[in-house]
Amino acid sequence: MKAIPETILEIIRRAEGIVLLTHVHPDGDALGSTLGLRDILEGFGKRTLIFLEEPVSYLYTFMPGSDRICADIGEVKRFAAACPVGSLLLVSLDAGDRNRLGKYQEELTALAPLLVIDHHLSFDDFGDYRLIEVGISSTGEMVYELALALRAQVSLPAAKSLYAAISSDTGSFRYDSTKPRTMRIAADLLELGVQPDEIGSALYDNASLPRLHLLKEVLDTLQLHADGRVAVVHLEDGMLDRACAEMDDAEGFVEYPRSLRTVEVAIFFREHKDGQISVSLRSKGDFDVSEVARMFGGGGHKKAAGCRFHAERLADVHSRVLEAVKVRMTDVD
Repeated sequence: MKAIPETILEIIRRAEGIVLLTHVHPDGDALGSTLGLRDILEGFGKRTLIFLEEPVSYLYTFMPGSDRICADIGEVKRFAAACPVGSLLLVSLDAGDRNRLGKYQEELTALAPLLVIDHHLSFDDFGDYRLIEVGISSTGEMVYELALALRAQVSLPAAKSLYAAISSDTGSFRYDSTKPRTMRIAADLLELGVQPDEIGSALYDNASLPRLHLLKEVLDTLQLHADGRVAVVHLEDGMLDRACAEMDDAEGFVEYPRSLRTVEVAIFFREHKDGQISVSLRSKGDFDVSEVARMFGGGGHKKAAGCRFHAERLADVHSRVLEAVKVRMTDVD
């Protein structure tokens, strides 16, 4: 990672209160980097508050401090009002673009200057200050580097959250975003007391029975295209009820079709109860799924990306995204 600009370090040092934000439906990197940064900042003498508009998924409640996350926009406004004028800073982690901050993004970003920390290319270049490193494995890795630059202490709880963030966004250190520096940081976190079996078990051996029932339903929809190079699965209305599951239970399902030997691109379509359709894309080899996601207003990085659709039929979204992948695959060949 390149040296962090002194201007970024200085705005963090000057801030007395810091509100931390991440994207809606946060994954392991989003939550781990946010929780890790909060602990680091509090050790640095800052008053902090993490805001999410929804409860933390049971998949990630093992992360230290996840029970202290605020879901009340009123509490955020009271926190902001209690800070001396000009001393409040907002920090967005792993969000990609402002819309991913959720339904309160306009109210939140009106409170104070916003620092964006991310390893994705932003779709709309939002934020007053930006720390973007596209080649980095995870936002968790960036937070660790930020702690070093601030000469802040990384406690064991912060180390656990950051290790979980890095592990989850590298596919347990399998993706090509895993660089020598990534592994050295992981080793540093182990030296701080992180037990990899503890974090690994919490991340990968934490399924509920409804999650397995839901997985069976989703895998029954598996389709292969382009001579087995593209695998598609979907979650449609009714599956959650039949499995007695929640949408959180579908986290990571895209990795199952991706694991097929012949598959280069896996696509997972999720139909939400509010009418939205979310699309997760994963790849192996040289195919860049972020280019497909950006065609539909989404984003991500080469091996993992996504996008969302509103007021459209699942079948139509399925056809459009699949066709875009096939065309892009032909162009690359």
